[in-house]
Amino acid sequence: MFNSAKDQKGSALPIIDMAPLFGDSDQERAEVAGTIQTACRDSGFFYVTGHGIAQRTLDELDVASRRFFALPTKRKMAIAMSEGGLAWRGFFPVGGELTSGQPDIKEGLYFGSELASDHPRVKAGFPLHGANLWPDEVPELRKTVTDYMEATTRAGAALLEGVALSLNLEPSYFAAHYTAQPTVLFRIFHYPAPPAERVNSSWGVGEHTDYGLLTLLAQDRHGGLQVKTPHGWIDAPPIRGTLVCNIGDMLDRLTGGWFRSTPHRVRNVSGEDRLSFPLFFDPDFVAEMQPLPQQAARPAEQDVARWDGADLQAFKGTYGDYLIGKVSKVFPELGEKVL
Repeated sequence: MFNSAKDQKGSALPIIDMAPLFGDSDQERAEVAGTIQTACRDSGFFYVTGHGIAQRTLDELDVASRRFFALPTKRKMAIAMSEGGLAWRGFFPVGGELTSGQPDIKEGLYFGSELASDHPRVKAGFPLHGANLWPDEVPELRKTVTDYMEATTRAGAALLEGVALSLNLEPSYFAAHYTAQPTVLFRIFHYPAPPAERVNSSWGVGEHTDYGLLTLLAQDRHGGLQVKTPHGWIDAPPIRGTLVCNIGDMLDRLTGGWFRSTPHRVRNVSGEDRLSFPLFFDPDFVAEMQPLPQQAARPAEQDVARWDGADLQAFKGTYGDYLIGKVSKVFPELGEKVL
């Protein structure tokens, strides 16, 4: 259940078969939980197989996404994020998203759980809640994205049961306390091939950590993802049939720093356009972030400073509070409508 990708693809990140998490064998689930704990403690990043997402779904998503990004910018801007209002859904052009204050060399599509206008949270004006925007020119994208999000959300829920077991909690702990109504956000990112003279100086995404509990990432065949481990920066190359998973700031917060959210970045050096498909499986927007029960407590390495100097353990409030504060820095103009 636990293998290293190093010999296969030059990555030192482990590969975990998560299939037993969908089964009934307590012993096998406990074994997977042990490998998850090791991976979360070592690097906070790992690959998973056995996630239940059909390769056909991934292939169809890739094809439909490339069709969209091949459209003229004017047509893509017809579903710009400004059209999505408080739902923060839609398209943004290259340079339209900031990481640590610097424009990213990527364009993207933002999606989330599809909520109708009469949903209580939409009626109440909750940010990041609402309807998705879909391009008329690529009608198949809607079904493909919906199918992928549903399958990956199931994988995220199962994986979080493994995380709970790794922390000596009941497998349903996170579902009962944080993810009965999870915040599920999905992105399709397109990294254009930079000019040859800028390949080694252009960051698709600069150094950052994710915000919530778990990120599940599908990559196309072009690499570019790098992970900052205790052993230095390493590549996380694409391995067909796997997802790359990593823990976010709130799992760091809940575990008191025993699990650390890990900085990562992207540089497209393939010479070709690159696609990536991250899905964020995170706490309910209104869930208060509190330390986990005593049986999950572990001593944290308090002398290990975060890359950005932030103190996650000092954060108090809901996940929505944290998320809006972060996303507003990524999209300042949209953030002005919320803050």
